[in-house]
Amino acid sequence: MNEKIIEKSVSVLEQGGVILYPTDTIWGIGCDATNESSIKKIYKIKNRSKDKPLILLVNDINMLSKYVKKLPQELIKLIKKNNTPTTIIYPNPKNLPNVLTVKNSIAIRVTNDYFCGEIIKRFKKPIISTSANISLEKNPKNFKEINIKIKKMVDYIVKHKIEFNLEKPSRIIKINSNNKQEVIR
Repeated sequence: MNEKIIEKSVSVLEQGGVILYPTDTIWGIGCDATNESSIKKIYKIKNRSKDKPLILLVNDINMLSKYVKKLPQELIKLIKKNNTPTTIIYPNPKNLPNVLTVKNSIAIRVTNDYFCGEIIKRFKKPIISTSANISLEKNPKNFKEINIKIKKMVDYIVKHKIEFNLEKPSRIIKINSNNKQEVIR
């Protein structure tokens, strides 16, 4: 792992920039999940409706607990033993900009990926993780398939895993107000 890539990614995020980066699942577009203007830039890059939610990545359960009101014990157990990237949609988010919480819920994944985890750990905040595609286009399987418009509009392209195919989106589980789990994908 190139230390300079991690440092540059964190620096761009700290300045409110948007990065194009390999996530633990697919190529993603990311920014500071607490910076409303950066989030709006991602919606613009993707040409995405603001009523379509975005996913956040955190590096551990402690960070997760800062952004959801209720974290049931059974979910903590699921996250700790889970080997498959799993995004969980939580009701009643907190400490996040309104642009992310329009449906009074938030999708968050605790990443097990070393690279993503290091960026988040050093940044000390969650980052957005949305697929690196224009809305309604297919998810790119690799870096070469990413739309050139996206590559031109981001502030930094992370040169890591460029030669790999990253094409498996995360599993998605939704938690309803009664703490019941529903598998979405």
